Amino acid sequence: MESENQMKIMDVCQVTPASESATELSLPLTFFDIIWLKFPPVERIFFYKLTELSPSFFNSVILPNLKHSLSHALLHFLPLAGNLTWPPQATKPILLYTPNDGVELTVAESNADFHHLSGNGVREALASRLCIPELPVTDSKASVIALKITLFPKQGFCIGISSHHAIMDGKSSTMFIKAWAHMCKLSGREKQQHPDLLPELTPFFDRTDIQDPEGLEMAYLNNWSEHKWPGLDPNPRSLKLLPASVVLSSPVRATFELSDEDIKKLRARVSAQLAKQDSQAKPAHLSTFVLVFAHASVCIVRSKRLESERMVLLAFAADCRTRLDPPIHENYFGNCVTPCGWHTEAGSLSEENGYLRAVERLSEFIRGLENGGQLDFQVYGTDFGWGKPEKVETTSIDRTGAISMAESKDGKGGVEIGLVLEKNEMEKFTSLFVDGLKNH
Repeated sequence: MESENQMKIMDVCQVTPASESATELSLPLTFFDIIWLKFPPVERIFFYKLTELSPSFFNSVILPNLKHSLSHALLHFLPLAGNLTWPPQATKPILLYTPNDGVELTVAESNADFHHLSGNGVREALASRLCIPELPVTDSKASVIALKITLFPKQGFCIGISSHHAIMDGKSSTMFIKAWAHMCKLSGREKQQHPDLLPELTPFFDRTDIQDPEGLEMAYLNNWSEHKWPGLDPNPRSLKLLPASVVLSSPVRATFELSDEDIKKLRARVSAQLAKQDSQAKPAHLSTFVLVFAHASVCIVRSKRLESERMVLLAFAADCRTRLDPPIHENYFGNCVTPCGWHTEAGSLSEENGYLRAVERLSEFIRGLENGGQLDFQVYGTDFGWGKPEKVETTSIDRTGAISMAESKDGKGGVEIGLVLEKNEMEKFTSLFVDGLKNH
């Protein structure tokens, strides 16, 4: 059935910031940005269910409001309308906005099954890619974001976003989407020429507080320049991105949910097991992130049936905004996360006490991190004026081998996990995931 789905491109346009007063703006990259310089784009889809949605209402009301509010939002987020470029005499790339720059927006219509695409069930991973725009990138210039709005008549619509990882992290990307949604919702109620942003959605672009005493900026740049990455342009100043790091033969995508009650049970079981061990040890940091990430990671390793000596990487991103000295603005826009993690033998996670080992090791990393695991984006609060999302999907995990984690849609303390695996691995993962919640 999925092979019969059709995607019709209705329009490709450029949306520019609302005011002609927008002037040229440039931002330097920091070492927090450069570490992600050539990573594949981060891609997400926001699905909105509207079962009575007609093409006429979409084209006369929803689409104009989305475009109008996007233009106003870009006035507050000018760098997103610009491009990443590497001036000839510069030692590193810069983010440059010049008047008349804008964001590429694709508008499409699809006859695909919206319920299937936005559901939690197992589905072909590539099906979602029809809703994701290509991020324009050349040797000398890279767009910051690209957007695609797709209508599913009588079902709903979705907004796909592809964003350059060297320009913004998850918190910054979510701030922009929420600011756009806020302005769209506001424009439907109040006809303001230039709506104000809420303080919590107002970006802070100043980079002066991010110091680099260790010279990480040049170290990361040299790393990108010196390595001969397979499939990457050998020109050290090329802005071309890395190809997909993971290529699966029959990838499927699914979402798994843990309720608040599931998480409480995991915490109680781990606490009981730890209580039987050394009473002098430091208390484990049994946060929701630690418990859920460890459970998912162990199930993934076991589902792949890896050789016990095979090394696997368990990694996550830690938000550094409050951890710098002095701390930077909480609305700092850009990248301010650092990768954390460790390599371990697959066998250490596959054995009976693998989950406990993963929890203990994760706890060591998280302890002392104020925002170690990012589960506070509240993506399901992104309302453009037609209700909260039916689903928010991180599509790009099919190219990186990562998993996505977010707060549950119902807002009751649960967590949803998105992942992409080979079909046979997903079947095994599903069994392990459910059984693990019962038997830890």
